[in-house]
Amino acid sequence: MLALVPLFMDRHEAVSVSPEEVAEAHVLDMETQDRYGVRYHTYWFDPDRQSVFCLAEGPSKDAVENVHRDSHGLTADAIVEVDPNVPLNALFGSLPAHPPGEAYTAPAMRAIVFTDVCGSVAQTHELGDAGHLALLGDHNEIVRTQLARHDGREVKHTGDGIMAAFTSVSASVSFAIGVQTALHERNEHEPTPLQVSIGISAGEPVTDDHDDLFGAAVQLAARLCGAAAAGDIAVSVAVRELCMGKQFRFEDRGTVALKGLPEPTQAYSVIWRP
Repeated sequence: MLALVPLFMDRHEAVSVSPEEVAEAHVLDMETQDRYGVRYHTYWFDPDRQSVFCLAEGPSKDAVENVHRDSHGLTADAIVEVDPNVPLNALFGSLPAHPPGEAYTAPAMRAIVFTDVCGSVAQTHELGDAGHLALLGDHNEIVRTQLARHDGREVKHTGDGIMAAFTSVSASVSFAIGVQTALHERNEHEPTPLQVSIGISAGEPVTDDHDDLFGAAVQLAARLCGAAAAGDIAVSVAVRELCMGKQFRFEDRGTVALKGLPEPTQAYSVIWRP
């Protein structure tokens, strides 16, 4: 049985280069990688944020860094090992697959969304397991229908909700509005209401303060969802800023204390109700 080779993602920040220069650096990495037992798969380059993220497999972080150092000298600001259980395609969508040396840009910023069925414990006591599972089934159907409409990807089912990822931040907000609107319409003709809270955050895959893929964005989206009231959509500052100019309305919720975070966090609610 072959051993799994660790997969790593690195981050280069404040990179003032052109797409052609990044493509050339990637070719140099591929020419050097065999020396260290590394294989560079692809990269994401966002010229607006001056950031580059590379995906590679190899024996260690040092080996991945050595390839960069020896090939062109542009070493990474951070390197994290990707959990083998993390569904990369669910978080990123289709990975960039361009011929080596071909210049392109592909932002790595993603929106992370959590939904959560409110009052699930009380519902189970009141309706029984079968009744609660029926409500959860309605939630799953509505959420998955909206994910398909807005090009979102289900990352995992959390028990009483779903974690999803979006390439487009504005699409994640449209998705959340679609979910709450569909739930509102359902509740108008169903005897048992189904209330769901939604939290949305956005971020890049590797940050200084977390050592896992999209760690900060995942944690913040989950905490925003937990702090949101039934029927609400709570979003981070980054989500609101990345939706500037779009046809969304936001309500300032001020700074809120979120479980597990050391300091109060600025939050906003999406105004969606008909």
